[in-house]
Amino acid sequence: MINWTCLETVFLDMDGTLLDLHFDNHFWLEHLPRRYAEQYDLHPGEAKDLLISMIMAERGTLNWYCTDYWSERLDMDITDLKSEVGDRIGYRPHVASFLQALKKTGLQSVIVTNCHPDPLKLKLRHTGLEKFVDGIVSSHQLGRPKEDIAFWKDLQRLAPYRAATTLMVDDSFPVLESARSAGIAQCLGILAPDSKQAARETHPEIPCVHHFDEILTAIHQQRPLPSIG
Repeated sequence: MINWTCLETVFLDMDGTLLDLHFDNHFWLEHLPRRYAEQYDLHPGEAKDLLISMIMAERGTLNWYCTDYWSERLDMDITDLKSEVGDRIGYRPHVASFLQALKKTGLQSVIVTNCHPDPLKLKLRHTGLEKFVDGIVSSHQLGRPKEDIAFWKDLQRLAPYRAATTLMVDDSFPVLESARSAGIAQCLGILAPDSKQAARETHPEIPCVHHFDEILTAIHQQRPLPSIG
């Protein structure tokens, strides 16, 4: 599925890949509509329909992910609202084991996320993800989302890599397709990003797994720890 022997760098998405996407889905589809309805004296169903319409209109753009944008547009502090349900932030299954195994390989590992820096801080506070990786890059630092093929060239400024020896792991097929188009040699999709939802269908051209336990054996076999003595 993945040739670990020829890799130097592993780029990892965060939400839906390392962290359970249930938090984000619950926030945008349940918690925010409820609080929006309270603030603007709307029926909860009406509030949800209005928000989904606004959100979907920004799909694939940096605004889709931008806390500042939505805070200003809705006149609500999105980061504070996210902290209200921060107890839902958590790892996906087998992530800790995967990250520990990856760290032992000596490969450069970098979280590459579309998450805005403010909710990113909240998620790191709840998970301590930063201790498992060599770096974290938010697309907001580069001014374009991962879905934009130009993102991958700009990423070189913050996390230098050789495309031919890089793996990108993400739950978003559009992001993986963008990475492949930019020359990233290997991509891996995640089929079960939200623990409360059914797994998705696989991609016709990109290898996929439900959880990281499906690739742990391959990592250990292809990237064995160096012998001592």
